[in-house]
Amino acid sequence: MSNAMQTHGHPSWIQHSGPDPVAARKFYENSLGWNVADMPMQDGSSYAGIMVGEAPVGGFMPVPAPQGAWTVYITVDDVDARYAKALKAGATGVSEPADFPGVGRIGTITDPFGASIALITYESMQNA
Repeated sequence: MSNAMQTHGHPSWIQHSGPDPVAARKFYENSLGWNVADMPMQDGSSYAGIMVGEAPVGGFMPVPAPQGAWTVYITVDDVDARYAKALKAGATGVSEPADFPGVGRIGTITDPFGASIALITYESMQNA
């Protein structure tokens, strides 16, 4: 059985962002029956994680965003190299690769066709 968080090319996380994270969480809990649990973060805050069984598969961005959207995170072997390669192939950078303690290194692009995607290398991969 493969670990999505450590398999290059695997969609490994989904994240909702929007103007009212609390209301969005309640909407999905009520309409889809999702189990959403507060997960403690290293900085002392919490993150609303979408749970399947005992494992989180996504969550709700706690900081409000102007427009609602879902972001798909794709695991890559090297965020910086894959981000640079995507830009050379015609993508636009949304957010340059950066470290997120307790999570990993993340960069976001918009492909030449207008779709955004996040690239992630988890800390567990960097320390392996």
